Amino acid sequence: MSMSEPSGSRTISVEVNGTTYEREVEARRLLVHFIRDDLDLTGTHIGCDTGNCGACTVQLDGQAVKSCMMLAVQAHGAHIRTVEDLASDGELTALQRAFSTHHALQCGYCTPGMLMSATALLEQNPNPSEHEVRAALQGNICRCTGYWNIIEAVQAAAQEVSAS
Repeated sequence: MSMSEPSGSRTISVEVNGTTYEREVEARRLLVHFIRDDLDLTGTHIGCDTGNCGACTVQLDGQAVKSCMMLAVQAHGAHIRTVEDLASDGELTALQRAFSTHHALQCGYCTPGMLMSATALLEQNPNPSEHEVRAALQGNICRCTGYWNIIEAVQAAAQEVSAS
């Protein structure tokens, strides 16, 4: 009787930014690599590969998650939203506009993760306090801005949305 190794790949089905994809992936493939390399959605950045920086943050079933800390096979059946899905028909969201207006980005490397974490926050809490914004973004590292402008941008976006 011959013992063979179990298959190193699995077929998964995920909805990403409203499109359903069915792909065979290696069981050990990280979600961030699936998104960037297999689906060619390169807005999700790879920073630390250890879950510390937040550059790879996406929304999975409405929750902000670090895609470098998750296997692609764990996302089977999930709805994923990446930074590419924020703007609609070329129109930036209030949050994206606020990031620009409030100079909440410099090099831009952390920006996709910051936007996805802040979007998840604003969807769950449309009028967050400064403390709530800080808590929601604590898993995202920015080495350029000092965070103050990012916090201001998130609060300005919340005000803009609530005023409209």
